[in-house]
Amino acid sequence: MASNPAQSSQVKSATRTLDIIEYVVAHPRPLVAQEIATALGIPVSSLSYLLATLVDRNYLVREGRRYSPGPGLEKLQLHAEAYTLADRAAPLVRTLRVQLNETSSFFVREGWDVEALVTESSEQALRYAVPTGNRLPMHALASGKALLAKLSDAELDRYFAETERIRFTPSTVTAEKALRKEIAHIRQSGFSFTDEEFSLGIIGIGRAVTMGGETAGALSVAIPKVRCDEATRRRIMDLLERTAALLETA
Repeated sequence: MASNPAQSSQVKSATRTLDIIEYVVAHPRPLVAQEIATALGIPVSSLSYLLATLVDRNYLVREGRRYSPGPGLEKLQLHAEAYTLADRAAPLVRTLRVQLNETSSFFVREGWDVEALVTESSEQALRYAVPTGNRLPMHALASGKALLAKLSDAELDRYFAETERIRFTPSTVTAEKALRKEIAHIRQSGFSFTDEEFSLGIIGIGRAVTMGGETAGALSVAIPKVRCDEATRRRIMDLLERTAALLETA
C-alpha cells in the first residue's frame, strides 16, 4: 500500500519535535539552534518553526539564542486535578480552530459580562480577533447569549434589572422582550447566534459547557459573514457540540 505523503510529513514533524525535546532535556546547558540542527539533522528552516512552537507552548525557554527545557514539560507530569479550566480548554479550542480555520474561543462569565479565557485566531487574511483580558457584554456575543440561557429565571430577572444593554451596531439586540425570546430558543436548541451584533460583518455561534453540574463557560466561533453559508453553519454547530462534549466529560 502506498504511503500518504501528507501523513508521512506529519509523522516526521512529530518525531522531530520529540527528538528536539529529548535532545535539549538531555543536555546540562542551553543549546543554540545550530547545535540542535547539526545533531539531529534537521534543516534550519524546519527547526525554526518547531522551536518557535515549543517555546510558544512553554516546552522550551529561549534566552537570547539559546534554548533550555521549559515549565510546560513539568506540567505534563501533574495529575489531572492540577490542571486549570484554561489548561483543559486550550487544546480543544486549538483543535476547533484548526478544523475550521476560523477564530475559536472559550469564554467564562464575569458578573454580567464574559471574558475570553482561551482564544485561537483564524489564519485567514479576513478574520476576527477576539480581545483577551477584556470583559465584554453578554447580550452582544454568542458566548454571552449561550451563558444567559443557562441562568435561572430568577438570575435572568436580575440581569435585565441590573444591566444597561449597549447597542454596538444597528443589529445589536438590546430589548428585553427580544432577548428573552432568543434565550428561549437557545434553551431548546443548545446553540446561540449573533449576526453583526458586536462587530459588523461577523457572525458568532456559541454553545455553553457544563462541567460537574455547573455552567463552566461557553465555546464560540466568530466567522466573517461572507464565509458563513448554511453548510458551514451546520459544520460549526456539529464541531461545537463535539468539542463541548469532550470538555464536559473531561
